[in-house]
Amino acid sequence: MSTTAPVLDHEVVVAETVHWLEKAVIGLNLCPFAKAVHVKKQVRYVVSEATTPEALLEKLMEELEHLAEADPEKIDTTLIIHPYVLKDFEDYNEFLDVADAALEDMDLDGILQVASFHPDYQFADTDKNDIENYTNRTPYPTLHLLREESIDRAVEAFPEAAEIFEKNMDTIRALGHDGWDKLMADKA
Repeated sequence: MSTTAPVLDHEVVVAETVHWLEKAVIGLNLCPFAKAVHVKKQVRYVVSEATTPEALLEKLMEELEHLAEADPEKIDTTLIIHPYVLKDFEDYNEFLDVADAALEDMDLDGILQVASFHPDYQFADTDKNDIENYTNRTPYPTLHLLREESIDRAVEAFPEAAEIFEKNMDTIRALGHDGWDKLMADKA
């Protein structure tokens, strides 16, 4: 008897991720920098077939290299969506140290960074179902590769960047669980 997960349609995985990006990240203005790269189609969506952390690390390194070499006007950021591996948040969270080590090993620390999103995302000192965790909850485990230069430009353009986290917490608390569920269910 096989325990492998059913194969997911990559177009559906990307569409669900784009829906999350448009409704939550852009729609709730959780990241004021996301709209511009989305509208300019500078977001690269990669659905990984990895079923082990080792295979995901290989894909991560490949995509870090790809982003580092890409023209920022064409690809400013990459979302590696990995639905078959690191579905457990604790395992995913531990993998982030591996991702940071890969950045250093590839001499890309300070050039690129990895942000984290997961269906079961949980900030330290919160309960699993606290609404605040939903600011980083995606349909599938996702590694977000960002250019440090883009972050620096965004922070220059948005001097209150340090306040984004608190604003996001206020936004998501006001929305609540019912509001979040309605937002994510709304496919219009």
